[in-house]
Amino acid sequence: MTITNSQSGTNVHEISDGIYRINTPVVFENGMGFSFNQYLINDDEPLLFHTGPRKMFALVREAVASILPVERLRYIAFSHYEADECGSLNEWLAVAPQSNPLCGMVAGMVSVADVADRAPRTMNDGEVLSLGKHRVRWTDTPHLPHGWECGVLTEESTRTLLCGDLFTQGGNDHPAVTESDILGPSEAFRAQMDYFSHTRNTREMLERLAATAPTTLACMHGSAWHGEGDKLLRALADSLSA
Repeated sequence: MTITNSQSGTNVHEISDGIYRINTPVVFENGMGFSFNQYLINDDEPLLFHTGPRKMFALVREAVASILPVERLRYIAFSHYEADECGSLNEWLAVAPQSNPLCGMVAGMVSVADVADRAPRTMNDGEVLSLGKHRVRWTDTPHLPHGWECGVLTEESTRTLLCGDLFTQGGNDHPAVTESDILGPSEAFRAQMDYFSHTRNTREMLERLAATAPTTLACMHGSAWHGEGDKLLRALADSLSA
């Protein structure tokens, strides 16, 4: 792990081949700890998944610059339209002049085509995009965990699921990668602050993700996770339907 900003504690860790977790731990005024993660895929056409909130732009930019020149970024991707997902989208488009937003068709239609300073590269459900050595596949997950436009990316060569808000873990002190249980902590967090929309298609969508057999789950909040991702996704489906 490399600390890129000693004041904020922002740090970088390679969780899969060529995929880096950028993490900033925070403590809110009410004393609650939390963490914000972005994921950088370093390739011929680099991709950043999540921008972080706009006020974290300088921290995330500093972290990306520790891996590659920020102007090389080609895609600024995110799961759904929310401040911690894409709050600094236009700042990134400004410093990476060859980049475009990357999102699902619905996000492009209802939000991104209007608010972004450059047109988005939208992806259809199941569409694959080559970044060079890495290939990312978009899967629509409407309302899972929330947002009509929600979706996730799977990096196929490393079997890494960029899973957005799924398996959110509270707290601000987490290892970069863990093989320990994250379902229990994430369900405990959901019990306190339920962020799921509980769509009737939850199990079907989680089964589609499980069928890709991911071995790394790149969570937006908390630790990334290594293990049998198909089993963990099905266990989440069971918990949500209980």
